[in-house]
Amino acid sequence: MNAKPTPSTADALLLPAVECRTGDSPQCAIIWLHGLGADGHDFEPIVDEFDFDQLPAIRFVFPHAPMRAVTINGGYVMRAWYDIVSPDFAPGREEAEGVRQSAEQIEALIARENARGIPDGRIVLAGFSQGGVIALHTGLRHPQRLAGVLALSCYLPLVDTLPAEAHPANRDVPIFMAHGRNDPVIPYDFGKRSAKLLKAQGYAVQWHGYAAEHTVCMEELRDIEGWLQQILAAAC
Repeated sequence: MNAKPTPSTADALLLPAVECRTGDSPQCAIIWLHGLGADGHDFEPIVDEFDFDQLPAIRFVFPHAPMRAVTINGGYVMRAWYDIVSPDFAPGREEAEGVRQSAEQIEALIARENARGIPDGRIVLAGFSQGGVIALHTGLRHPQRLAGVLALSCYLPLVDTLPAEAHPANRDVPIFMAHGRNDPVIPYDFGKRSAKLLKAQGYAVQWHGYAAEHTVCMEELRDIEGWLQQILAAAC
């Protein structure tokens, strides 16, 4: 299970990030993780796409993943939350050490939001592709109840370790999973199997499929907006 980092440890783990606010004195936070090879600026424009006028001010945090070599890309160094060691989706495709290191770094970002006055129950972990993988992994193991987990075009990593590592605090956390039916990068059926596995373990998963590839379409954005409005209104 994930343990909350101490303040000194959290400072050492803090990733650089882009931050946007919907108003003064944010009362909620959304930590949104980008995909492989992108950076924190990738999803920054979505803030202007959402209508959160009826909610308290929100801080969006878009961290930059560390630079690391990615095996399936010929060892090329790029921003990545973990190494991908195999082109197929067999167990062991993702480098477990990298997944766990990234989870620690996201825990440090959560701790910083706590220090800035935002409790865990008002924090959403969100991510796309690799970022969604880390959001799922971290959120299900986090030791305090979060507001929600948003996992887009991704899958559940380290499946075999989840039963032992999952924290009961987030057994009922709202989870929004979405995937493009024509995704050529992470197959739609693979993402859907992850959602079914979580549902079978009792998690509160909403699954959404869209006529899209490996991207976030406008219909999906509207559904995300409605879901965020619902869970953040309940949290605040």
